[in-house]
Amino acid sequence: MSTAHEVIARDPGGHSWSADPYADALRAGRGPLFLRRGDGWLLPLDVERWCARADAVDRQVLDRCEGTVLDVGCGPGRLVTELAARGRTALGVDVSEAAVAHTLGLGGPALWRSVFEPLPGEGRWNTALLLDDNLGIGGDPRALLRRVAQLLLPGGLLIAETAPVDVDERADVRIVRGTDTQGATGAAFPWARLGTQALLRYARPLGWRTADQWSAGDRCFVSLRSRSTSNRAEPPNSTAVISSQRARKPSAERPVADS
Repeated sequence: MSTAHEVIARDPGGHSWSADPYADALRAGRGPLFLRRGDGWLLPLDVERWCARADAVDRQVLDRCEGTVLDVGCGPGRLVTELAARGRTALGVDVSEAAVAHTLGLGGPALWRSVFEPLPGEGRWNTALLLDDNLGIGGDPRALLRRVAQLLLPGGLLIAETAPVDVDERADVRIVRGTDTQGATGAAFPWARLGTQALLRYARPLGWRTADQWSAGDRCFVSLRSRSTSNRAEPPNSTAVISSQRARKPSAERPVADS
């Protein structure tokens, strides 16, 4: 990966990144691509849908967003691109440099950074998105939910996509092309899979309250409200400001399939 550079931009021309299965799949716009556990179990990654334009289910989710929107694990950027086309203030963040470059190429604002690193507008976002398996980021749902709460306004909205089955799993995984078990690249990284009930079990003790639950197509969603009060010394502004910042190379221990 390249060294620090400006990534809040509209033109990623001349940008380069190290080849890896995820980056290759984004460039091709298709898989097959999987997360593989140590026991050989495979979780398919829906690269074709991620690289396409926002579909009807995506648009229904975006209709529920309030104010400014932070898409955590934005992948190739279909959601922030759709929000930008609607004239909404939005920002995607992703640890994949290739995903951020793809998003910028579509005209969507994106930042090459882990959600656990400093981000623009902390404590001032109205809505955060954790779609496309991104509840798995970091492999620790409690830590992720705490971090998202820090990013939102008090009483802010989180819209999360849950697994369509009742599952609560944490595992170390690798990215593989196809079903080739020899095709794993790079070190294993922690990931999690949560069904709706598992998400609620983690969220409620942290002060989140359920706003809604629904299914559309074969996908399941939950919207949560963060605590309505904040421990911050200064009340957050009502509008998050996206500023151009220098990106740091994401930490090696962060997930690389943050899409």
